[in-house]
Amino acid sequence: MQERILETADRLFYRRGIRAVGVDTVAAEVGISKRTLYNHYASKEALVLAYLRRRLLPPIAERGTPSKLIAAAFDRLGRSMTRAGFRGCAFINAVAELGELGENAAEARKVAVLFKEQRRVWFRNLAAQAGAADPDTLASQLLLLWEGAIVWALVRRNEFGAQSARKAALVLLAAACPATRLRNARKTDKVAATYPEPPPRRGGRRSNGAHR
Repeated sequence: MQERILETADRLFYRRGIRAVGVDTVAAEVGISKRTLYNHYASKEALVLAYLRRRLLPPIAERGTPSKLIAAAFDRLGRSMTRAGFRGCAFINAVAELGELGENAAEARKVAVLFKEQRRVWFRNLAAQAGAADPDTLASQLLLLWEGAIVWALVRRNEFGAQSARKAALVLLAAACPATRLRNARKTDKVAATYPEPPPRRGGRRSNGAHR
């Protein structure tokens, strides 16, 4: 039952917005009473936090060079933007909707920061593997490209931003890595942690892996 509630809340919160969807709507979609829902989640705030934490997908191991893994990640991001129901990053949406006030907003921001930091660390590890002189700076630059591509897709409704960000990311990676180190990295087929492309959930929307 808990998973059914979360799956429904995920679909509704992401598609319609957290503030626009009440507990009554979630309960009705699941086919249960509000009282039953509250037996699992004491408040809407608790349900929102559970929804966000559910999207913190752990990375999986994938073989490939840093440049190939980074390029593949941007490719997945671009594909997710073409799916019906794409509404950008669930974590950014939540922070924007909940604002600055209240304990729930603060907790949601912590989860959002954790998610974004996971992606930044993923970029940093690949940058270090490729031999970047300053992997932290490069990781932040790549993350900015990632976030910018999501905003582009929301405004312009196409995946061109992800394609451009992919090209820019590879340019930054090559520029940040001494040529000899980059050549050596290309010769080595290592295992790196990467994020899966989540299957679209009910209603055609995507999950967080790529652009959360």
